[in-house]
Amino acid sequence: MRLPLLQPWRWPGGTLTDREVILVRAVGPHSEGWGECATFPAPTYSPEWLDGAWDILRHHLIPLVLGEPLDAATLRLSAIQGHHMSKAAIELAVLDAELRAAGQSLAQRLGATRARVTAGVAVGLTGSVPDLLDEVGRRVAEGYRRVKLKIHPGWDVEPVLAVRAAFPDLALQVDANGTYRLDDAPRLAALDEAGLLCLEQPLGGDDLVGHAAWAGKMRTPLCLDESITSAAGAASAIALGACQVINIKAGRVGGYLEAVRIHDVSALRGVPVWCGGLLETGVGRTANLALAALPNFSLPGDLSGSNRFYRDDVTEPVVLGPDGTIAVPDGPGTGAVLRSDVLDGATVESRWAGAG
Repeated sequence: MRLPLLQPWRWPGGTLTDREVILVRAVGPHSEGWGECATFPAPTYSPEWLDGAWDILRHHLIPLVLGEPLDAATLRLSAIQGHHMSKAAIELAVLDAELRAAGQSLAQRLGATRARVTAGVAVGLTGSVPDLLDEVGRRVAEGYRRVKLKIHPGWDVEPVLAVRAAFPDLALQVDANGTYRLDDAPRLAALDEAGLLCLEQPLGGDDLVGHAAWAGKMRTPLCLDESITSAAGAASAIALGACQVINIKAGRVGGYLEAVRIHDVSALRGVPVWCGGLLETGVGRTANLALAALPNFSLPGDLSGSNRFYRDDVTEPVVLGPDGTIAVPDGPGTGAVLRSDVLDGATVESRWAGAG
């Protein structure tokens, strides 16, 4: 499906004017559930991409799990290497359906301890520092209590320090999406003066040793995103000293159950986590809220209202409260309520696969 974005999203991986995603609908004997595959059109964030996900879902993953309950489906999916976002979409759809049938919320199932979570917003690349300050000002005025800035070589120290000067009390962090080299660390040490919550993923996803070296060159806590794809990987990164914070995106790690394992591994080692976003529709957004309500999600995540990106979401909107928090859905499953009118209008292609 394709939803127009309210404004172009610019980041080091390119520019998006529409959000193209795949939704997976799992229909069981007593209920149905929905999951979201939050890939991008090109493999710029991870090795996965939209057309590839569509193919792997139709021809390899879905045929494996037809008619299977969650535990069996999860085991069967493990036979396929990689394709975490596609697997996460199936897992969420089946989990949502089973929880709706049982009358249990996803928040309860995952172990949530909070009814509301602090909202945070990511700000993409802008054309100038004044434009950036205007954009951050709008988000602060809307009530967001944490802002994440995208940076890359040539757009880093000056804009970040300008935002800090304009908003001295704002919770602020930056995301590099793996665009730097280790010898950039001394120059980026100037960001220590900005009092950031963390610097996210300066180096490539496979460079844990480089990140461990980087961590010793700055006071700002180092956060890993693309590098962490499993609980075992998180434990290794922490043991190497490659991070002091972890960004957990359920799609990136293969689903919400593995995301909980990463949360638990990090908590045992005293490493805080936060919930990252991938411009999800309300299907993924409601599930992210349930995840972010677990106790070790102690830093604000990319948890924004639906109106941050979409005029009309495919679900009833996720709403930012006046106190800068968002309610964790407590209805059965994810709590997402699909809007068939928007879904029908946004659908580009659909396929049905039935068991038996």
